[in-house]
Amino acid sequence: MDQTDWRILAELQQDGRLSFNELARRVTLSAPAVAERVRRLERDGVIDGYRATVNPGKAGLPFTAFVQMRCMLGRCLLKTTAADEFPEIVEIHRLSGRACTMLKVRAASMAHFEGLVERLGEHAELDTHVVLSTPFEGRPVSADAIRARPVTPSEGWTTS
Repeated sequence: MDQTDWRILAELQQDGRLSFNELARRVTLSAPAVAERVRRLERDGVIDGYRATVNPGKAGLPFTAFVQMRCMLGRCLLKTTAADEFPEIVEIHRLSGRACTMLKVRAASMAHFEGLVERLGEHAELDTHVVLSTPFEGRPVSADAIRARPVTPSEGWTTS
């Protein structure tokens, strides 16, 4: 990917509904050239879709939490349950370490969340983390994030 691809991605992450003509104007290419680059980014899986950003609170799900799971042997949620049994789960992350899974969930209320925790508890030991607020979310993917940054040298422990 070159700098032009990254500029196209930056624009589309800001507004996925841009026309090829408008996108071309913003990245100073012709519309056919932009269309070809976008198609290639889609074909290569760099762009994996276009979605509406929904405000969960205004859609009736103002309550967000993260749930760490330590699955019980033979009762792992990911191996024993269909996703449609838990529509509150919006993200699932497999982890290393003591917990095996981190869920991001949304609920309509504390009572709704409590019921979800009871159902999830059949599959694992849980640690729940209620989100008080989300001051930052949805950072766009950018070339800056993949640039190598050196590790800070340690001035700490030494042997004599």
